[in-house]
Amino acid sequence: MTQFALAALAATRALRTLFEPTPLQRNDFLSKRYGAEIWLKREDLTPVRSYKLRGAFTAMRKRREANPDATHFVAASAGNHAQGMAFACRHFGVKGTIFMPVTTPQQKIDKTRVFGGEAVEIVLTGDYFDQTLAASQEFCQSAGAHFLSPFDDADVIEGQASVGVEILDQLGRAPDLVILPVGGGGLAAGVTGYLRATAPQTDFRFVEPLGGASLSAAIEAGAPVTLKQVNSFVDGAAVARIGALPFERLNWIKPEQVLLSPEDRICISMLEMLNHEGVVLEPAGALALDVLPELAEQIKGKTVVCLTSGGNFDFERLPEVKERAQRFSGLKKYFILRMPQRPGALREFLSMLGPDDDIARFEYLKKSARNFGSVLIGIETKEASAFDALTRQLDAAGFDYRDITDDSALAEFLI
Repeated sequence: MTQFALAALAATRALRTLFEPTPLQRNDFLSKRYGAEIWLKREDLTPVRSYKLRGAFTAMRKRREANPDATHFVAASAGNHAQGMAFACRHFGVKGTIFMPVTTPQQKIDKTRVFGGEAVEIVLTGDYFDQTLAASQEFCQSAGAHFLSPFDDADVIEGQASVGVEILDQLGRAPDLVILPVGGGGLAAGVTGYLRATAPQTDFRFVEPLGGASLSAAIEAGAPVTLKQVNSFVDGAAVARIGALPFERLNWIKPEQVLLSPEDRICISMLEMLNHEGVVLEPAGALALDVLPELAEQIKGKTVVCLTSGGNFDFERLPEVKERAQRFSGLKKYFILRMPQRPGALREFLSMLGPDDDIARFEYLKKSARNFGSVLIGIETKEASAFDALTRQLDAAGFDYRDITDDSALAEFLI
């Protein structure tokens, strides 16, 4: 057994002072769908509803063992690492200053305060994580505190490896495949570091949000690179640059082992788990499940472990998640329609709608000096093919229209 694997076992034992192993649950719904043994490692069920507590606790424990006078810790986090650190600060009775992006969901900010209590101070700064990270490191240096990285730290990686220890213990055998979400890379580095040493027959797949594919970029470049732009929707994994230390331990990954999940498609996976299984997942927590359809042929008859990394979801975002899911599935579209300004034109258009078509939005601006008025219309339906029938009728009737569903600039402005 490698030195890292032994350290992961020690980290796992130490974590038992905080919480019992998170469940490894066989999911009958997904297993039946894919003809495989699909197991969910429920990291959304830790005390802080994400795996981040493991790394934060382990790093803080080891720092204090090496230096008992370490009483002030600083971190930067979009939410989950912040909650893990806050929990650990209160456990050890030390002070924590936590920097969070201004765009962090309010639910995660509130929970961080709950977990840390009077032990932590929260500083909101920066629109993106990398701006927040820079501010936190500058403060840490001036305050003479100890910085607790969310992923680019050997002790944090060691703590995250405890997930792999528990998977092997709970399953009782090596899984054929483990699917891991990737943001900064700490979780992937830890779990693969342990399992590659103790279960070499296990294969891996890694999932990144399409708008934050820092691992893919690093593999292509041969080293970590900073993405020019990041889509922050998957806030738990939207990192512009993978950690240097995690990538050092992940540079064996082949490009075909990394899968990208479109942000809107992730919403479908989130809703499916909520509606079918009653499982609440944040966007990053659904990444591993979202790629199962792509792997359907490869996983038949195999034992697959999917890591549900977090469940810190603000239900105020549910309408947005539903909207994104409908649009990606082709069940909701938005059109700009030039409506002739004559009696009966609206009635003619409405007659083209099918029995399952529902108007979700309608804005009409009539200008008397023009022969046509502009209409913004949103339509929901039960089958995506219904829109083919609708557009055929619009074409036949000579209506001038434009589908703006996938036009990000117009959709963001108008919808």
